[in-house]
Amino acid sequence: MVAIREKVSGRLSELVAHLPQDLQVAALAAFAISPEARQPLYQERVRWAADRLDRDPRTVRRRVDEAIDLLAELASPPPSPLVEPGRWHTAALTVALVVEESCVFEQHRVVADQDGLRSFDLAFSAGEGFVLYGGTLREGSVELPAALSRGESWEFAAVFPVEQSSRMVYVPRHRCEVFDLRVRFGKEGPLEVVALDGAFERDIADPGYRGRALQLDAAGEAHLQFRYLTPGLAYGARWADQL
Repeated sequence: MVAIREKVSGRLSELVAHLPQDLQVAALAAFAISPEARQPLYQERVRWAADRLDRDPRTVRRRVDEAIDLLAELASPPPSPLVEPGRWHTAALTVALVVEESCVFEQHRVVADQDGLRSFDLAFSAGEGFVLYGGTLREGSVELPAALSRGESWEFAAVFPVEQSSRMVYVPRHRCEVFDLRVRFGKEGPLEVVALDGAFERDIADPGYRGRALQLDAAGEAHLQFRYLTPGLAYGARWADQL
């Protein structure tokens, strides 16, 4: 029984890490995963979470219900056209968005998971762009000079114009080990910038989503790095000129 409990707790902890901060606290309390929340009664665990979140117990119970629904989605994700079989995966993706110039640079290091692959999708491909090195642009994808064998890696980079937007979000369709994102706003930065780290797609534009607040540096830039991304979830940044 102890081994089973540890296995279940470990899996729940992995899934809880993908939830927004307030839902993480609610879930840790509901399932008594956190050592501080291992109270014998559910009401006591709810009170612990209420103190941590500075909310009343009724609100926390609603957060628990919401967290359980999202955990169920994570544990048994429905088939999605956004998630494709593993023909290849991304070892590293580097993206730089210059908001003032409305352009984005993306650099990929990809690894073939089967023999004979010749083309790979770009992360962002709005508008006419060009490949800096590593292949030829073909309608939102890059065709490589030669086919890759299984386990072989390749690097390519491209630049694209992008429309003015209030977010830069990557939803991987394949496994991605590292996603490094820089957003340069310049001197006139937005009032608020938040990170989306493993968010659901419905959270991307939801003003109620509580992402991690980001501070711009002296150059007006935000820098984020994500590791071992979950296909189908959203990673990146969102900003607003009004709070």
